[in-house]
Amino acid sequence: MAKTKTLVIVANAFERERQRASHNSARAPARIMWTRPELNILLNIYGRQVAAGHWRDYAMSDGKDGATFSMFRRASEAALYRVEKIPALRRKQGQYVLSGMDGRVLRRGHDLEAVLRFFERKNMRLLD
Repeated sequence: MAKTKTLVIVANAFERERQRASHNSARAPARIMWTRPELNILLNIYGRQVAAGHWRDYAMSDGKDGATFSMFRRASEAALYRVEKIPALRRKQGQYVLSGMDGRVLRRGHDLEAVLRFFERKNMRLLD
């Protein structure tokens, strides 16, 4: 007599394979970047500080958690200030964060213009 193999049928195996395939083909997470109005505000402040002789360089980066705009006195130094956009904090403390050179949070808020008013203080001076 020939040996027979038992066939095991799992009712939801087809559904499970379809779900696995859809998870593998899911698109990569979106990158967070500055919008045009946000960039206009940032570059306006940057331009005024360059004209005053305080800053000379900037850098932008994007990521899946947030976007960063950094301002430098010289390109070879560490960033003087960092403005971060973190949408995960939108409903909590505000998605915009202004940090100093040492990493301390100087301002935080829901409105980018309000956060950047830090640079409009008349008594702000850089010491060499």
